[in-house]
Amino acid sequence: MESIWLLGEILMVNLVLSGDNAVVIAMASKNLPDRHRKKAIWWGAAGAVLLRCILTLAAVLLLKIPYIQAGGGLMLLWISFKLLLEEEDHIRVSEGSTVWKAIRTILAADFIMSLDNVLAIAGLAKGDLALIVIGIALSIPIVVWGSGIITGWLHRFPILIYLGAYILAYTAGEMLLQDAKLGAMLSFLLPTLHSLLPVALGVAVVAAGGIKRHTPRAG
Repeated sequence: MESIWLLGEILMVNLVLSGDNAVVIAMASKNLPDRHRKKAIWWGAAGAVLLRCILTLAAVLLLKIPYIQAGGGLMLLWISFKLLLEEEDHIRVSEGSTVWKAIRTILAADFIMSLDNVLAIAGLAKGDLALIVIGIALSIPIVVWGSGIITGWLHRFPILIYLGAYILAYTAGEMLLQDAKLGAMLSFLLPTLHSLLPVALGVAVVAAGGIKRHTPRAG
């Protein structure tokens, strides 16, 4: 049951974080003929799955180094807060005139935008390689097929974005506690409260992000 729950969290986080990836796939392949567009999307998605698996496995290995996991947790905490801000970063995408150019654009953009997904999956899966591979392999085809649907869901049901941000912040808190050095320091300094850190960070990020998101801008 725990594995099923973790897989659900991985899929949820990927759906929330993969909106930009879906836009990239659509932009990179939109000028191709229908038959070539489908080929570019499938090969681009297959490459993205392989790329994401390699990067995530590398992250799992790196996160075993003291303080690296804590640094990854802090970075993921910032990503969870940024998810709730209205300002969005956009990557310039060139439209591919051939299948290979479209695939290359999809892979390059996916590599650039993979940091948040990779950190989230590495933190959630806790070294379970099967969960990592299954989570990534399932999530990317879902994004490819349902990019328009996913974007509509996120606009119609903002609670999904808040839920994704909470899971990310909670995972960031767990990464801080699991760090070989910092985790030991936190358990020593906060013997009774350190286990509540993930929940506290999740609530704090959702509250702060919600306030920031709904605060009218000056001017």
